[in-house]
Amino acid sequence: MPRWTARRRRAVSESPTAPVHGAWTPEGSTEPPVRVSEDAVIAVCKTVFDPEIPVDIYELGLIYAIEIADDGHVKVEMTLTTPSCPSAQELPAQVEEAVRAVPGVTDVTVEVVWDPPWDQSRMSEDARLALNMY
Repeated sequence: MPRWTARRRRAVSESPTAPVHGAWTPEGSTEPPVRVSEDAVIAVCKTVFDPEIPVDIYELGLIYAIEIADDGHVKVEMTLTTPSCPSAQELPAQVEEAVRAVPGVTDVTVEVVWDPPWDQSRMSEDARLALNMY
């Protein structure tokens, strides 16, 4: 069961670095599976921007949770600034496309959630400075 940090409910693995080894078979050796890095998922989420706001969605606090399964399935819980956001269809699709490109990712599920509702307190300090909202 993942632990959640208080601010962004980001999943943290209970065993962050278990060793992974390849195997040898009579047909030949196999490469170890690539483990999905949470930092890599966060990095690609930071490449997705709300078209109306010059700050990435991660710094805006729109990413609520990232869960990474051992089989490479990544689940992202995110929200939007408002339920009537004009980018409601494109932002989750952009997140899915970006996360799918991370090495080791086998599948992606992006779920838009509305609870808790987004507010400006979820923004990082960098985002507040960029938007002059200190």
